[in-house]
Amino acid sequence: MSANLSTVVQKIYNEYMTKTSQKLKIIDVYLTYILLTGIIQFAYCCLVGTFPFNSFLSGFISSVGSFVLAVCFRLQVNPQNKTTFQGISSERAFADFIFASVVLHLVVMNFIG
Repeated sequence: MSANLSTVVQKIYNEYMTKTSQKLKIIDVYLTYILLTGIIQFAYCCLVGTFPFNSFLSGFISSVGSFVLAVCFRLQVNPQNKTTFQGISSERAFADFIFASVVLHLVVMNFIG
């Protein structure tokens, strides 16, 4: 059973390294960073408490919102999805991502108080 699992994981890793463009790999690293930040914030909340609740909520909403925006950006930039996003270039997708991120973080900063 573990040999099968190891073979499957190795095959997925090799295909990811050969078939995924560098641009998508960078976005994946960013997604991993945001995911880990959200997990650390949630673990801190569970272990220490939520005394400044607005601060915790703002940070966690920022992590979740940034993750969702980055996933949308990755979907739009992925060459396999060109038929779905025909009228959207990579530059337009990046501009939309930046604009939505600025709006998200303005809302988060406003929520902190």
